[in-house]
Amino acid sequence: MNRPESSEERVEPSAELRRLAQDLKPPRTVALVGLMGAGKTTVGRRLAAALQLPFVDADVAISEAAGRTIPEIFSEHGEDEFRRGERQVIARLLTGPVHVLATGGGAFIDTRTRALMKERAISIWLKAPLDVLMKRVEKRGDRPLLQQDDPRAVMERLIAERYPIYSEADLIVESSSGPHNIAVAAVLEALRGHLTKQA
Repeated sequence: MNRPESSEERVEPSAELRRLAQDLKPPRTVALVGLMGAGKTTVGRRLAAALQLPFVDADVAISEAAGRTIPEIFSEHGEDEFRRGERQVIARLLTGPVHVLATGGGAFIDTRTRALMKERAISIWLKAPLDVLMKRVEKRGDRPLLQQDDPRAVMERLIAERYPIYSEADLIVESSSGPHNIAVAAVLEALRGHLTKQA
């Protein structure tokens, strides 16, 4: 987890994000949750840079631990086995140093993983409207749950099933179609407000 990111992955925060993050020290890992396409990885990487914390993408960590891609795990072992491995990897990550964690869309839905996050992390739901999600997920063909005839119908079903559970996150931040830095700024402001209340 502590290995340095490659230069392609490293993001230099803007002056505005640095200002918003100044003296902000989360006591626990900041875990981003939400549907695929909400921007968890992109926002998470920029958030981590602003907070000067390591960034970890849970799906990448799971792939590295399993020695295969997420679609391969789904195809070879099914979703239940993937969730079991996901739970183990996230549990391990949450025992490590404070970092920003981008989780897969189904991670927070798992009862035990959700309990772990509530205990050991500050969870933030990146909430995005359906049209924004669809525009983003259509750019990538590696979403196992969308390998069907009608991806929009799948996303509508996932919204109906998952949004009530995502709402249990510690914080909710809107992720719109605008630049990702807008969402990062909103996360930083929400995080500051949350930590001020906790103090």
